[in-house]
Amino acid sequence: MSKIHIISDSNKKSSIIKNLLIKKLNKNHFKKENLIIVIGGDGFMLQTLKKNKNSNKHFYGINSGNYGFLMNKFSSKDILKNLSKANLVSISPLEMIVKNKNNQTKKSIAINEVSVLRQSRQAASLSIKQGSKQIIKKLVSDGVLVSTPAGSTAYNLSVHGPILSLHSKKLSISPISAFRPRRWKGKIVNDKTKIIITNLNPTKRPISAVADNLEVRNAKSITVKTNNKIKFNLLYDKNRSLQKKIKIEQIRRETS
Repeated sequence: MSKIHIISDSNKKSSIIKNLLIKKLNKNHFKKENLIIVIGGDGFMLQTLKKNKNSNKHFYGINSGNYGFLMNKFSSKDILKNLSKANLVSISPLEMIVKNKNNQTKKSIAINEVSVLRQSRQAASLSIKQGSKQIIKKLVSDGVLVSTPAGSTAYNLSVHGPILSLHSKKLSISPISAFRPRRWKGKIVNDKTKIIITNLNPTKRPISAVADNLEVRNAKSITVKTNNKIKFNLLYDKNRSLQKKIKIEQIRRETS
């Protein structure tokens, strides 16, 4: 079973799937170049991708969590066929650069979204720029999200942000519970855009910036842009591609 690496979450369901999978692969002497099989939920997949961001491997996710949007459904009967015929999609993450109140700079990547959130009971007071162009001079809200197409059906969908096609070359900027201006619904921008979010009142209204699940507190300014130097190669079963999953969510939204 050389050249296939299995990374599994520690829960019981993941362990059961892992044991079944190892038996199946060994019995059939199945080999595939550059393949990492990830067993877990979306959060575990995001962690695994980030840890392996400099590898050129292909990642096939098997869902043992709840929703598993980034994952494939496990079928003991069809797993070898699914692995052999899986479709490849390459996605680039966002890069978040945060300057905190002590002028320290921290960097992280986000595959789904960068979320800027109020850190206290006070609403956040933010300005948002697209390069040198002002998008919104002052947004008073619980925060704001910058989402990739792959992440547009995650937290972004929960805050009523738009669902983006995987090949749209766009990013979504969505407010979280906007208070002023109340009617501002956000903006869709080109994925080559550099987005700059500034805290207008860091002393009274502290905010934190989160790249997927990594948090930086007391943020003063946050720069978000696509990092095209990093490519994550994800594999999906033929009839359940990532693009198809996004389309299903779009239809659900339109009919609900």
